[in-house]
Amino acid sequence: MRPVRQLPVGIGEAGPRYNLYTDHYAPQIRQAVKSGIFVGSAGAGRVASATRADYAAAAVAVLTGNGHENKVYELGGDIAWSYPELAAVLSRATGHEIAYQSIPPAEHYELLVAAGIPRVAADLFIDTYTGIADGQLADTPGHLRALIGHPTTSLADAVAAILSS
Repeated sequence: MRPVRQLPVGIGEAGPRYNLYTDHYAPQIRQAVKSGIFVGSAGAGRVASATRADYAAAAVAVLTGNGHENKVYELGGDIAWSYPELAAVLSRATGHEIAYQSIPPAEHYELLVAAGIPRVAADLFIDTYTGIADGQLADTPGHLRALIGHPTTSLADAVAAILSS
């Protein structure tokens, strides 16, 4: 088993630190809709992802506003969700049962490589799933919501946008 690295969530001492982008799940979501299974190795870990639009709105707020100098913002969605919850959202959105299948990281890595994912990218995916399982991406401090002035896009709305694109 490879050693687990701490996930890089930002750059520099000051500035924003981003959680995962919900939009990055689009290929996996589309595959899960086709197969009926969302495969991952995060167990019941949670991730407070947000959409590109929410992160972009926060960037605009910081770049055009005042008082942000030397501040660090931990940016992520309002609600941390699990992969079983994502599967339930997909099931409701499609009207078809979609299950989350949690597999061991080593098996997940081999599936990714067999699917044609380069080994270096598969390593990154597995490190991310391991970080999610360990709770590294579950924090919801509310900084993104505060910067954009409204709740972050819900998982259900983000999934609906992915499915309609």
